[in-house]
This record gives sequence, structure tokens and C-alpha cells, in this order.
Amino acid sequence: MVIEQQPRNEFTLLGIASFILINGILVLNLAAGKLDIKIWGVTAGIIFSWFMVHAIIRRRFRRGDPLIFPLAAFLTAIGLVMILRLAPNLFWAQAIWAETGLVAFAFATFFFRRLETLAQYKYINGILGIGLLLSAILFGVNIGGHKSWIILGPVHFQPSEFAKLFIVFFLAAYLDERREVLTFAGKRYGWLTLPAPRFIAPLLVVWGLTMVMFVVQRDLGSALLFFGVAVAMLYIASNRIDYVLIGLALFFAGSFLCYYLYSHIQVRIDIWLNPWSDPNGKAYQIVQSLFAFAAGGLWGSGLTYGFPTMIPEVHTDFVFAAIGEELGFIGTAAILIAYILLLYCSFRTVLRTAGSFSLLVAAGLSVIVGLQVFLIIGGVTKFFPLTGMPLPLVSYGGSSMISNYILFGILFAISEMRPLDEE
Repeated sequence: MVIEQQPRNEFTLLGIASFILINGILVLNLAAGKLDIKIWGVTAGIIFSWFMVHAIIRRRFRRGDPLIFPLAAFLTAIGLVMILRLAPNLFWAQAIWAETGLVAFAFATFFFRRLETLAQYKYINGILGIGLLLSAILFGVNIGGHKSWIILGPVHFQPSEFAKLFIVFFLAAYLDERREVLTFAGKRYGWLTLPAPRFIAPLLVVWGLTMVMFVVQRDLGSALLFFGVAVAMLYIASNRIDYVLIGLALFFAGSFLCYYLYSHIQVRIDIWLNPWSDPNGKAYQIVQSLFAFAAGGLWGSGLTYGFPTMIPEVHTDFVFAAIGEELGFIGTAAILIAYILLLYCSFRTVLRTAGSFSLLVAAGLSVIVGLQVFLIIGGVTKFFPLTGMPLPLVSYGGSSMISNYILFGILFAISEMRPLDEE
């Protein structure tokens, strides 16, 4: 009975996401004084694609989590409305990325339904992941203050968005294979008990890469994301707090050293500690972001009635500030609840997963989602230094959109594989 209700519940939730998208586009069209037929055509195509993907995956998967796809659609709807509001010329590109993401989601649900076979190719995944990171470090182009973009003709993409998936596959296979060694074997160093250095080599490699990304690419967000995922997966695999403490010590030691060696890192930290020291200069973005939240209040100024475009690049790193100004606390709360529900579904998938490799993959992907949301929302609210990361499925960006849809497609496929007695 529960299995039969899931497709219907998913269908209803997709209807709510469609309603939000339609109303948002309608409000923006009425504010502009005209109904743009092309925009409505694109909107209809996206909504049709949602229900088509729903029908396709439900013909094969009857037990997959019924909330993952509708929540992704809801966030995509909010993102499309905000992109049309903030950067209308980029709406078409974002709509194309959203459609491509839907295809990627459907592909991922089918391709990863036998996820355990990926464990046999752990070193290939590791090489691909590290290769993508190195490609940005060696050949990256500085866009928006971060040397993390690769340009191939008309295509701009961030390799780190796809590298995170390969890194998770590699770490999951490596840690699953060496779980007992990491958990029980080791030598005492004072109050710490550690395995032989070769067994924690992946953690040291990821730490080294994150420090390079931090310094060369000026990409604090990706550095924190990759290292945080590595430490979290190591803890989940071994259940030993020693590794978390060592990981935190390594990262803070590296960050402390980089702060004193590199001026651009000093600027980032100084802006976080005291943005009012240069509100019209280097701290302009974060100051305007704080003003936007303050102006939004409980209900917001209303869509098109605020001034979020005063924030440079508001459609990417600061889209949450724009939501706070025009949709208020109610709008930001709805976004946060959607992410909390996605995290709940993700970690519920972890708890229900039988295979150890699949469990570690699901855990790593869940940590990625949580860290991304925490880092970007913490940055625009000055709870944390600015990281320059996109808000998943909401901010403008093709790399982020496609990689996150693949991520959620993998989690959906893993949720289908839960034991039969858990209904």
C-alpha cells in the first residue's frame, strides 16, 4: 500500500512545484507589463519534463524515496523564478541547464542502480577526480575571483562540481576495503591511536589538494567541501573521533599558515571579521547582503519590489540574499525547510542502505549537500567567511545544476535498494 501511494504523493508534490513556477513567472510577466510567449513555452516544457521523468523512473523504481525528486523540482522552480527576476538574459541558459539536469537525473537513477560494481574501479574514480581538480588548478581561468573555471570554446564549466562525485566513489571504495585496519589497527602516539601512514594517505592527499585550491584558486568553498567530505567519510567508516581531530588540526594549521603567507586570504578573513571597515570597497557584497536581509523582514518587499541587483553577481553567490529581501523570512524559511527535508531523505537513505560501499557513497553525497548549503548560506549571512559556492539547484550555473541532479539521482537509486522489509 505504501509503495502504491508513493508515485501519487510524488505527482502531487510535483504539482505544487509547478504551481510555484507558474505563479512566479506570471508575477514577473505582469510586473513587466507583458506576457512573454517564449518564456511560457520554456516553462511549460520544464513542467512537462518533470512529469515525464516522474513517469519514466516510476515505471522502473517503485520503492525509491518519494521526496527527493519533488524537492529538487521545487528548488529548481525557485531558482528559475529568481534568475528571471535578477538576470533575465540568463534565464534561457538556466532553463537549458535545468532540462539537461533532468536528463542527468533520470540517467543516474538507471546507471547507478548497481552501484556496488563501481567499487571495483576505485583507482579510476580517484584518478578522474584528482585529474579534474588538477585541470582547474593548472589550466583554470579566473572568473568572479576564483581560478576554478575551464573554458572550452563556448562552454564554461567548473571541474570541481563533477570531481566531488568521483572523489566520493573513490573514498567509499577505499575506506570500505580498509575499514577494519582503520578501525582497529594502529600505533599509539600519546593519546592518539593511528594506523600506518599508508592507510590514511588519501586523507593527506585530499588535504594537500585543498590547500592548493585554497591558495592557487582562491576557492575556500571547494577546499572546505572536499576536505570536510573526506574527514566525515573517514569517521563514518571507522567510527573513530581521532581522525576528525587530526583532520581539523591539519586544516586549521594549513589555513593559519596560508593566512600569514597570502594577502588575498587575509582580505577574505578580514572582510568576514569586520565588513564595516570597508563597506563600499572589498566588503561591498557582504554589506549589501546584510542590508537585503534586513530590508526583507518577515514577508519580504515582494517579487520585483526590492533592490537585490545592487549586490554584484547576486544571481550566483548571493541569490539567497535576494530571496531574503523580496520573499522575506517566509521565503528563506521555505528554502531552508526544503534543504532540511532533502538532508533528511539523504541520511534516511544512508540508514536504510544494506551494502557498505553504497552506505558510504550515500553518506558522502549527503555530507556534500549539507556542507554546500551550510557554507553558502553561512557566507551570505556573515556566519562564515564567504566561500563563493552556488546554492544547489537555485543559483545560476550549469555545472552545479547538472552535478547536483546527478547527485540526487544517485541517492534516489540507492534509496530504491533498501531492504524489502523496510516499507
